[in-house]
Amino acid sequence: MKLYKVLNNKRESCNGGSAVWKKGEWMPNIDNIDPCERGYHLCQKKDLIVWLNASIWEAEGRGEKIVCDDKIVFSEARIIRKVTCWNERTARLFAADCAEHVLPFFEKIYPEDDRPQKAIQAARDYANGKILKAELDKARIAAWDAAGDAARAAAWAAAWAAAWDAARRWQIKRLNEYLTGRRR
Repeated sequence: MKLYKVLNNKRESCNGGSAVWKKGEWMPNIDNIDPCERGYHLCQKKDLIVWLNASIWEAEGRGEKIVCDDKIVFSEARIIRKVTCWNERTARLFAADCAEHVLPFFEKIYPEDDRPQKAIQAARDYANGKILKAELDKARIAAWDAAGDAARAAAWAAAWAAAWDAARRWQIKRLNEYLTGRRR
């Protein structure tokens, strides 16, 4: 079974802990592992959607282990190779894909409001080097304004809750396309 470790750009743990990981080196043994408390937390590809951050690494675990719903905790672990298809650009494009996937829920309630769509396009354009950060920030602010009042936020939350299971399955599939290089 292939396992993964999600880290920040400095190869530091980013979902708890403060470890700095070195490619190929086993992390020190941790006794009495306990999920979310002590141990090295790895995950399967299907669970990456829960843990995404700046870098994804293929990893191995050994020793004591505890299998949880969205992670496997080991007493020892190491990172083997970086998943190079996951980078700042693909992360931005994936986020835009996810937002666009649920956009119809918003548009059904607010069909005349194109600010979220413009923000999604700006995110894609920024990821592809077509606009500067200032233009991206302007579009982002407009999108937040679109969802700013309580009624819109409540409508968005209700729509998202109704679509969560389907959206998560779609997100996992789309993330896999980025990680395998089938989507760029």
